[in-house]
Amino acid sequence: MATDDLALAQRLADAAGAAIRPWFRRPFLVETKADFSPVTAADREAEAVIRRLLDEYRPHDGVIGEEYGDDRPDAARVWVLDPIDGTRAFVAGRPLFGTLIALLEDGKPVLGIIDQCIIGDRWLAGPGQPTLFNGQRCHVRRCPQLAEARIGTTSPHAFPEADFAAFERARGAVGDTLYGGDCHNYGLVAAGHLDAVVEAGLKLHDWAALVPIVTGAGGVMSDWQGQPLDMARSDGRVIAAGDAAVAAAIAAALAD
Repeated sequence: MATDDLALAQRLADAAGAAIRPWFRRPFLVETKADFSPVTAADREAEAVIRRLLDEYRPHDGVIGEEYGDDRPDAARVWVLDPIDGTRAFVAGRPLFGTLIALLEDGKPVLGIIDQCIIGDRWLAGPGQPTLFNGQRCHVRRCPQLAEARIGTTSPHAFPEADFAAFERARGAVGDTLYGGDCHNYGLVAAGHLDAVVEAGLKLHDWAALVPIVTGAGGVMSDWQGQPLDMARSDGRVIAAGDAAVAAAIAAALAD
């Protein structure tokens, strides 16, 4: 991993934020995509500007983006983009959405950025380097037992029925549950403010950037069976936790 990749990733995030901010809390059209998720001009403009920079500086790398699809997805190096993770929050004027940028090498996430361009929160992680939160090293916190854990989820009501029932079991075993937050929750795990996040229905562009950030801060990310996330096999059900014991306990509660 070249230092240049980290610098470029931050430049991509800067450009995306510059495209997004003029739209925040302003009138705009909200469209509904085929999967019933919302999309706005801000989503599209942010991804377009990232792609233009990648075309200029990394023309041989692949790109997988939420809004404009795949370009050379079988390349050894692939950038994975979610220009606004949490479009519903963005539409509602809540500054808890984020731009997600990941770099995969041979199918594995090695670089990740979460960028919240309104309040200025940015998490950055690369291989062999600790996760940085606003330029300072951050670390997960340890949690002695599941009953004391504070967890986050965006909306379990969007989960399939069986997954919702499983989540309710886990929710009943923890100390507190916070709703909403999208990718911002994972940054809060990395920074030691949340103990875990539980989600279902995520796609590659939703989780690829999060893996280096959570693990680079000392945490763990897995599927609901406790297995590492894999771009070919993962089913979109995700656990992120600061403490491996809490992650395992959540996985057990989800499986009961």
